[in-house]
Amino acid sequence: MYPKRGLQVKATPSSLRRAVYPGSFDPVTNGHLDVIRRARKLFPDLVVGVAVNPGKGTLFSVDERVILLKDAVRRLPGVRVIPFNGLVVHFARSQKACVIVRGLRMLSDFEYEFQMALTNRKLEPGLETIFMMTSEEYSYLSSRLIKETAALGADLKRFVPPLAARRLKEKAAE
Repeated sequence: MYPKRGLQVKATPSSLRRAVYPGSFDPVTNGHLDVIRRARKLFPDLVVGVAVNPGKGTLFSVDERVILLKDAVRRLPGVRVIPFNGLVVHFARSQKACVIVRGLRMLSDFEYEFQMALTNRKLEPGLETIFMMTSEEYSYLSSRLIKETAALGADLKRFVPPLAARRLKEKAAE
């Protein structure tokens, strides 16, 4: 079912070209899309993993988040969106990826992401994590902030893709 703990990753030509970008994406923001576009330039095969985390309350179901992401990346060749459950390292292994991509907005994100990367390295020594800074124009965006802003009726066009903006507006009206 899952690879054995500490299993060394064997890099193959195809796996060196494949990365995973995991997250909850609740909802997907333009900052997420910025990281996806830029990671796609480095990795011709990018798998965006939408985390299923029953313990974390999300506004959108995993199926809704997958739909929102698929719509947002539909014109980006080489990008696939897949839900996953469990450890990121197991997901990366199942996708035969050699790299986990993590987006950083601010310096405050780094400490948590660094701890997670070190833990992932202990679990899967051959799997690397790369950090990508979001573009400055998106550095303030967070899904939590977007949800709060949507609940207060703000125009979200500058922050999220069009379908996500519509769905957030509908959720706020419920």
